[in-house]
Order: sequence, then structure tokens, then C-alpha cells
Amino acid sequence: MDFRIMGYDLPLLHTLHHTMDLHEDNDANKNPNAASRVYLRDAKAMAATPADIREDPKSYVFVVDMPGLRSGDIKVQVEADNVLLISGERKREEEKEGAKYVRMERRVGKFMRKFVLPENATNTDAISAVCQDGVLTVTVEKLPPPEPKKPKTIEVKIC
Repeated sequence: MDFRIMGYDLPLLHTLHHTMDLHEDNDANKNPNAASRVYLRDAKAMAATPADIREDPKSYVFVVDMPGLRSGDIKVQVEADNVLLISGERKREEEKEGAKYVRMERRVGKFMRKFVLPENATNTDAISAVCQDGVLTVTVEKLPPPEPKKPKTIEVKIC
């Protein structure tokens, strides 16, 4: 696979892809580095899933391109109350009899992104996800700012 983009050689992506190919066919029983394989697969999935994050006055908005995916192919979860996880899988179309690919450039396979949510965005009940025209938009509402504490007046007693 050629990882040259706009004239730049991306050796890290090439090495990552090559390492994934080496471990891809190994059985878990044969591979003593099974945890490393999972880490590499997750790293590859995360590197290939770009996202935009926007902060609005009342929310954080995560925008991820998901062309050709249905809502059932996308999973949006919150882990440990403050980690937003967007994941899924894009599958290759079935080949029709007599047809063959001349070139395959569209990415297939698993994708994943994790985002640590700020403290003021941990209201997990106020998260919405909408996928329209191949763009997933996840909106996480901010918690209202805490009200400033009013000074407490203490009555002075006369003894």
C-alpha cells in the first residue's frame, strides 16, 4: 500500500500498516502480543478518523465525516462518565459476478475516536447524535455554570 500523500512519505503510517499486516493473520494463541495487536488496530482506526470539535456557548459539537454509513453502522457511547467514544465499521460492498475492482481507495474497516469531555460537559443525559448527508454530529450540552455562593450572614448573639 502506498502512503504518499501530496508528495510526502508517511513512514509512520506505512510502518503501522505493515505491523498490522504482520499480526493480522496470526491466531491469538500463536501471538504472545495480543494486547499490542489490539492497541495497533485501535491506533490505526483512530488515526484514520478525522473529527472537528466546536465549542458553542451552550454545548460542545463533534463533527465526523461518515460517508456511506447508516446509523446502525455507527456507535456513540460515553465511557466512565467523561469519555465520548465514536466507533463503527465500514464494510466493503459485495463484488458482483463478472466485475472486478480496477482501483480501491475508499477506506474500509473499523473506525474509532475517543474524546475526553471537559468537566462542564459531563451531563450524559443531554447528548444527541445525528447523521445527515454522511456527516455525524454529536452535541454534548454544557452544564450550567455554578451559581456564585452568596455570603452567609451569621447572627451575633449578646451574652
